[in-house]
Amino acid sequence: MRLRRLTLQNLRNIPFAEFSFSGRQQFFVGANGQGKTNLLEAVGFVTALRSFRTADTALLIAQGKREGALAAEFDHEKFGPSRVVITLRPGGREVTCDGERVARIGDFLGRFPTVVFSSQDQQLVRGAPALRRRWLDLTLAGVDAGYLRALTAYHRALDGRNQLLKRQAPTAELAAFEAPLADAAAALAAGRRAGLASLAPHVAAAYASLSAEAEPASLAYAADAEPGDGDPAAWRAHFEKARVRDLAFRSSLSGPHRDDLVLRVGGRAARDYGSEGQQRSLVLALRLAQVALVRERTGIEPVLLADDVLGELDPARRRRFWAALGEERQVLATGTELPDAELGAWEVYAVAAGAFTAREGGL
Repeated sequence: MRLRRLTLQNLRNIPFAEFSFSGRQQFFVGANGQGKTNLLEAVGFVTALRSFRTADTALLIAQGKREGALAAEFDHEKFGPSRVVITLRPGGREVTCDGERVARIGDFLGRFPTVVFSSQDQQLVRGAPALRRRWLDLTLAGVDAGYLRALTAYHRALDGRNQLLKRQAPTAELAAFEAPLADAAAALAAGRRAGLASLAPHVAAAYASLSAEAEPASLAYAADAEPGDGDPAAWRAHFEKARVRDLAFRSSLSGPHRDDLVLRVGGRAARDYGSEGQQRSLVLALRLAQVALVRERTGIEPVLLADDVLGELDPARRRRFWAALGEERQVLATGTELPDAELGAWEVYAVAAGAFTAREGGL
């Protein structure tokens, strides 16, 4: 898949910008805070109708404006030439694809995949479990509609149960919410286990490539609770057993919403024992595994969004990372300095105060 045209209006600090891309590599160069990441955020929004930076979509709209909008035109290996238009308002969003309104996100999710490589990805190793769950959920929901349904159903039922726990509801009411919660928990746990079984070999292979096979890396599932292998009845018993404690704390203290991922390098926990270089290679391997899974499950090559990543890698890792991206995928990258000439030809845009100026001749 290739992004060929992009128009942005009133998004973050970008009042208006229009691009026509002909090659497969675009680079946006400028000082920090000028709008480079805002552009990648807009492109990434097309994938799942959510930002990779914030859960509040209204924050994408420029201050003082009633709405923001973007239009993207793709050459698509499955759908041919495609045009997506998204209008953002404080109360929600409106999406059309090839002139037809998109009514359900499940019908749209994953049709136009992107994968973001960000300097903030280091937190996937160092940060809280919620960050790793979010990465996994977004990755799997983008390639599996059933997983998205299970995830949505689980959090809907979980929110309902938590509301009942807060007001100390009677057993009968709690049991009514625990039945659908258990069904969704079983489906979600099974989906995560299967998804990680697919992702883990890609992580190991990508890390080996990035580190010149210096040491092995692994990714594994750390379930918060395992009452039964995909068995809703076992999950119902689990939530029933947890009621007394959960009522005391007025919150559901166990379940898939507390799951984590275990990342290891050389057989040891990467968070505690990994060097700076090992951790950087591992988070890049996670993203490369995401790219591989998207291609494997959907047959679509995602557009890659590299946000200020190249400057943080030493020359050897930078070369290996670029080789791992392949020679066919489209890459939109940002940085405060131009990339090395050895990384190929680029269409270059200078970025200042939300304005983008094409550099004649590129790089």
